[in-house]
Amino acid sequence: MYSPSSQPLPPAWLAAALSLLCAGTARAEPTQLPRVEVISSSPLRGSALAREQMPGLVQSLGAADLQRRQALDLPDYLARNLASVSLNEAQGNPLQADLNYRGFSASPLLGTPQGLSVYLDGVRLNQPFGDVVSWDLIPSSAIEQAVLMPGSNPLFGLNTLGGALALQTKTGLSSPGSALQLSGGSHRRVLLEFESGGGSPQRHWFVTAKRLHEQGWRAASPSDQSQLFAKLGGRVGAAELRLALALAGNELSGNGLQEQGALARDWRSIYTAPDTTRNRAQLLNLELNQGLAGGMRLSGNLFYRRISTDTLNGDINEEALGQSVYQPNAEEREALAAAGYSGYPAAGANAANTPFPRWRCIANVLLNEEPNEKCNGLLNRTHSLQQHAGLGAQLAGESQWAGLKSQWLLGAALDWSRVDFQQSTQFGFINPDRTVSGLEGPGAFADGSQNSEDAFDARVDLRSRGHTASLFASSALSLSPATLLTLSGRYNRAAISNRDQIRPGGGTGSLDGEHVFSHFNPGLGLTHALSPALQLYASASQGARAPTSVELGCADPASPCKLPNAMAGDPPLRQVITHSWELGARGRWAGLDWHLGAFRADNHDDLLFVADNSSGFGYFRNFGLTRRQGLEASLQWQAHRDLRLGANLSLLDATYQSAEQVGGTGNSSNESAQAGLPGLEGVIQIRPGDRIPLLPRQQLKLTLDWRVSPQWNLGLDLQASAGATARGNENGQHRPDGVFYTGPGRSAGYALLNLGLDYRPAHSGLKFFVQIKNLFDTRYSTAAQLGANAFDAQGNYRARPLPANANGDYPLIHATFFAPGAPRAAWLGLRYEFAE
Repeated sequence: MYSPSSQPLPPAWLAAALSLLCAGTARAEPTQLPRVEVISSSPLRGSALAREQMPGLVQSLGAADLQRRQALDLPDYLARNLASVSLNEAQGNPLQADLNYRGFSASPLLGTPQGLSVYLDGVRLNQPFGDVVSWDLIPSSAIEQAVLMPGSNPLFGLNTLGGALALQTKTGLSSPGSALQLSGGSHRRVLLEFESGGGSPQRHWFVTAKRLHEQGWRAASPSDQSQLFAKLGGRVGAAELRLALALAGNELSGNGLQEQGALARDWRSIYTAPDTTRNRAQLLNLELNQGLAGGMRLSGNLFYRRISTDTLNGDINEEALGQSVYQPNAEEREALAAAGYSGYPAAGANAANTPFPRWRCIANVLLNEEPNEKCNGLLNRTHSLQQHAGLGAQLAGESQWAGLKSQWLLGAALDWSRVDFQQSTQFGFINPDRTVSGLEGPGAFADGSQNSEDAFDARVDLRSRGHTASLFASSALSLSPATLLTLSGRYNRAAISNRDQIRPGGGTGSLDGEHVFSHFNPGLGLTHALSPALQLYASASQGARAPTSVELGCADPASPCKLPNAMAGDPPLRQVITHSWELGARGRWAGLDWHLGAFRADNHDDLLFVADNSSGFGYFRNFGLTRRQGLEASLQWQAHRDLRLGANLSLLDATYQSAEQVGGTGNSSNESAQAGLPGLEGVIQIRPGDRIPLLPRQQLKLTLDWRVSPQWNLGLDLQASAGATARGNENGQHRPDGVFYTGPGRSAGYALLNLGLDYRPAHSGLKFFVQIKNLFDTRYSTAAQLGANAFDAQGNYRARPLPANANGDYPLIHATFFAPGAPRAAWLGLRYEFAE
C-alpha cells in the first residue's frame, strides 16, 4: 500500500538525514528520490502540506516558469498555462485584465463581482474599496512561487468563493546573484528589469526593479509601469524576520470595447478616448517565523498599504442620442458670437441632419441652459485614496489526537481600512478622432448643483471605514498511512461604515450607513492513496463575501445608479455564501502526471446589477442562486530530461439558477421589442439555466518545453477557447435583425499559438531570447457586450438615426461590442546573469 508518510521529509530535516546517510554509506550509489512539492495551507508561512495531500487540483508555478515563458504579467501566464483560467480584456490593456477561474473573477474594474482572493506574502491584495485586484501593482519579477488553490477554502478568508491565489516573493537565499534584462519590439514596447540578491541565513537581501513603456497596439493606448521591490531578512535569536517594501507608479490606457463594424474597418480603432488609470501604491510588510518548543512554529505578519488611484474616462452621453437638431438656433448663435466663437453652422446648414453637437453644447453652457441632452460627450473622473493595515498570526504544530497524528494550526487576523472616494462627470463633445473635450462654465458639470433640472447627478464624495476580524483553525489527520482527513474553519466579522459628504444623514439618495457581516465557514477534505499511480480525493467547503462599499452605495431601487459613473443609497444587502464540492483522481506513472476531477460551486444570495426603467441605470440586489460546475483533465509528461509536455482540458457550465429581470436595452428580445417597439429601452427575463456571460464553456491548453541542445531552448503553448455569451444577452435570446440590432450577441471561439526561443552561449552569463505571441495573427475577442451605437457605418457620430415610431419615440441602433485581442507581436531581448 502506498503511504504518504513515506514521502521525503521537509527540506531542513531532509538535508540532515541525507548528510548522515552519505556519511555512513560513502560508497552507496546515489538514489533518485521522488519529488515532493510542499504547499502552504494558509496565506501565512509556517504550515504546509505536500501537494499530493491537498483535496483538490492545486496548481503552482515558480520563478523559473515565469522566466521561461517571459510573460508580461502574472494573469497572462496563468491564462496560457493553468486549467480553468481565462482572461477578459474588456479594459483594453494587457495589465488590466479580468482573471476568471472556474467562473469566478479577480478584476481591477470597480463594480465587478469579485470571487477570488489574492495574497502576497500573507498580505491580502483585494483592495478594501470593491475587493478589486490591480494586477499592475503586483511585482511580477519578485515572485518566487504562485499557488492557485481551488474551491471555497475557508482559511483564505473573505472573497474566497471560487479559489485563492497565494504568492510568495523571492529572498536573497532563494534567488542569489544579480541579473539585468532588456527587451523590446512590437507596440514600441521597451522593458527593463533588474534583480539582485544574496547573503546568509543570518542576513540576506533581495531587490528587483521593473520599467515598462509601450505605445500599445490600439489607437491612443500608451502605458507606463514602474515597480520597485526590496526585502531584507535574517535571524534575531530563534526568530526569522523579513521586511519587504513594494512601490509602484503606473499610468495605463485601456480604451475598452469597440463596435463590431468599426473593428471590421480597423482592428486597432477605439470607441472613445481618453480612458486612463493612474495608480500610485506603497506596501510595507514585516514577516515573523519562529520555532518553539515541542516542534511548534509561530508565524505572522504586520503590514500597511496605501493606494491612490485617479481615472479619466471619455464616454458617449447616451441621453443625447435621441436628439436630431444640432444646428444652433438664433439665441444660441447670438450667444456664440458674443463669446467670440465662429465657424458654427449657418441657418439651414442642418437640412441633412449633419451633426454639430459641439456648437449646440457650447451654446447651452453659455446660456446656462440644460446641457444634458445637447452635449454628446462626457468626461468621468474618479479619485480614490485607500489605506489598509493589518496583522495576522498563526501557531502550527503536530500532535496526537484520539490516537491519530495531526498537523494543526490556529490563527487570527485583524485589518483596518480607510477609503476616500470622489467622482464627477463633466459634459463635453466628441471630436472627429473620438476624443472627448470637456466644457467649463455654468452647467458644465452633471452634479445637480448647477442646474436643478438636471436629472443626471453623477457626483459622489464618500468616506468609508472598515475593519475585519477573523479566527481560523485547521487539522490534517492521518486516519491511516494512506488516508488523510483535513478539517478547517474560519469565522469572519466585517464592519463597514459609509459617510456621504454630499447628502449626509441617510435616507433616499444618501450613502450613509452602518453595516456588519459575520459568518463561520467550514471545510472538509479527504485524500486516499491506493498506490503511487492512483490517489482519490474529495472535499466540501463554504466561503463568504460581504458586500463592498460600491455595492452598498448602489442598492436602492428608489435611487438607481449607473456604475461606474455614480452611486446612490444603501439599503441592506446580504453577504454571498458559496458551497463548493470537488472530487477527483490523480496519480503518477512512468514520468506521467495525470488528473481528472469534477467541481461544483453554488452561490446563494449572489449579487447582481439589475435594471431600472431608466436607460443604463440600475442597482445591486441579492440574486437567489447561481451555479458554476465543470470537469478538468490534465496530463504532464516528462518524456526525458530535456522534453516536457503538458495538456489541460476544462469544461465549465456557469448558469443562473433563479429567475430575475435585468437590463436588456441592446437585446432584441427585450420587452419593448416584443411589444413592437424595437430600438428602445427595455428589460429581459433571466430563466433558470441561462448562461452567465463572458465565461467560455471549453478550454484546451497545450504546452511544450524542449531543451534542443545545451545552448538552445524552445517553448510552445497553444490556448484554445470556446466563445461566450455577451453581457446584455444573459437570457441567450438576442437575435440580430440588421436594422435595430446588429451583431451576434456572443464572442466566437479562437485558438492562439505562442512561441518562445532562447539561446545561451556556452560558459557565458548571457541569454538571448525571442517571444512571439499569436504566431498566426489570429483575430479574436475575449469579451462582448450589447449596447447603443453612436456612430454610423462611416465612423461619424450620429444621433436619432431612425425616424420616430407611432408613439413618437426615437429608436436607436444597438450593436455587439467586442474586446479585440492583440495581433501578432514579437519581442527580442537579452538577459545577463552576473557571476556570484
